[in-house]
Amino acid sequence: MADEFMKGFALFAIGGLGWITFGGWYRTPSYYEVVQLVNPAEGVNTAYGEIGLLAGDMFFWLMILGMLTFWVLIPVSRQLRASLNDDDAAAN
Repeated sequence: MADEFMKGFALFAIGGLGWITFGGWYRTPSYYEVVQLVNPAEGVNTAYGEIGLLAGDMFFWLMILGMLTFWVLIPVSRQLRASLNDDDAAAN
């Protein structure tokens, strides 16, 4: 279980750092505003800017889905598989 936790934590950290980095570059008009990372992107009119926005969104979803996969989905599937195997052994 510790290796799943660390894999999920690593994906959470990498995704979070990437999201904060690209959000700071493309979604923060001023550092003195309250809302920074969730602003809509303004003034992005180059291909590199669009790639940066896409990368920021991908890092956000890597952070969320990577954490959920290793912290929730894999342990639940293992518990479900173990309970199904126990039911099969009890039926025989």
